[in-house]
Amino acid sequence: MTGMGLYLVIVIAVIIALWILLYFVPIGLWFQSLLSGVRVPLLQLVFMRWRKVPPSIIVNSLIEGKKAGISLQRNDLEAHYLAGGHVEKVVHALVSAEKANLDLDFKTATAIDLAGRDVFLAVQMSVNPKVIDTPPVTAVAKDGIQMIAKARVTVRANIRQLVGGAGEETVLARVGEGIVSSIGSANSHKDVLEKPDTISKLVLNKGLDAGTAFEILSIDIADIDIGKNIGAALQMDQANADKNIAQAKAEERRAMAVATEQEMKAKAQEARAKVIEAEAEIPKAMAEAFRNGNLGVMDYYRMKNIQADTEMRESIAGPAVKHEPGKTDDKKR
Repeated sequence: MTGMGLYLVIVIAVIIALWILLYFVPIGLWFQSLLSGVRVPLLQLVFMRWRKVPPSIIVNSLIEGKKAGISLQRNDLEAHYLAGGHVEKVVHALVSAEKANLDLDFKTATAIDLAGRDVFLAVQMSVNPKVIDTPPVTAVAKDGIQMIAKARVTVRANIRQLVGGAGEETVLARVGEGIVSSIGSANSHKDVLEKPDTISKLVLNKGLDAGTAFEILSIDIADIDIGKNIGAALQMDQANADKNIAQAKAEERRAMAVATEQEMKAKAQEARAKVIEAEAEIPKAMAEAFRNGNLGVMDYYRMKNIQADTEMRESIAGPAVKHEPGKTDDKKR
């Protein structure tokens, strides 16, 4: 190795060693904190490296708090970082709250941050209220006309309710429920169109922000449209249902009548069979009467004459009987 090459190797080794030294011993950061009035021992900055805590985040947060007149403890910031919190957002929120004269301490801010909420954004929402547009809410007035309303809800973050309070979705759901209830209590859709502000007043009086992380400042009806005539549609459906029921009942009665007719025909056929059966017993009875001497020949001829006279009168009084070709009359036989 030449002298020039050896010199280059030594320079690179010195640079790497210096970079490692400055990484574990952030002298520049220590000097920055010293000039800012924040006393952080250099040894503690080295320990932060070993504790996997970025010294720059802790020192810059202490400097920001010092300049804003907020007293912060290094151990508290390190503990919040190790707990998975966002130290910079917490300090930004404390500074913003201090400037806006909001009551927010370090313990509350870290609790909000560890709860998964953006504490800095919450402070900004406390200063500058947020406007939330509700999705179209469909409701029906008492006269059966459907109304479609859109509302704008102006909310402000309630810092005291951010931990454990319901979120934005709950506020929107409650506002939608209040709009449906208000429109549903109106006697006519014309009343809603004439005075849409009555909806917002009724909704606001219900205290929908109870238990939420927000304070509802105002509810404004941005748009309201007329939908379908739900009352008429329901009446038509009811009429069709009544018609179908009546048709079913009529069909049931017709089927019952047909069944009754068939039953009566069967009974009549049964009665005729019994008559024929009884008539079949007459010759036997006459034969028995002849054998027992209860019927004479003259009695038999008188009965036959009466029977012939009866058939003659029936043939004269009744309709003409059509005789089919090739068939003879049973009476003549």
